Amino acid sequence: MTKPTPIKDRINSFKYAFKGIGDLLKSQINARIHLLFTVLVIAGGFFFDISKVEWLICLLAIASVFAAEAFNTALEYLTDLVSPDYHPLAGKAKDAAAAAVLILAVFALIIGFMVFWQPFLALF
Repeated sequence: MTKPTPIKDRINSFKYAFKGIGDLLKSQINARIHLLFTVLVIAGGFFFDISKVEWLICLLAIASVFAAEAFNTALEYLTDLVSPDYHPLAGKAKDAAAAAVLILAVFALIIGFMVFWQPFLALF
């Protein structure tokens, strides 16, 4: 068997990452909800012609929520592997990871209101 080259290793790492994104979107309803809001924010950004700084803040919020959701899902998978039966510490680990997603999602929502509230009101 031949040893993979560094280039093949990099290509494979991207394949695995995209496979993880696919699994995240297929298996996690919250990730699909985040995707819906991502589409709405991006459409709103173009519609309201938000500033470069507002784009950067929105994109950072979007990426943070998706990354937290991916970490949460990874932790859930790993917890289920090592503790298939109920254990209170496994539950606490899952709850803490879910809390991280919730915290970021709430702050992303606040950012969305701060960026889009005035332009939205200006429509009326």
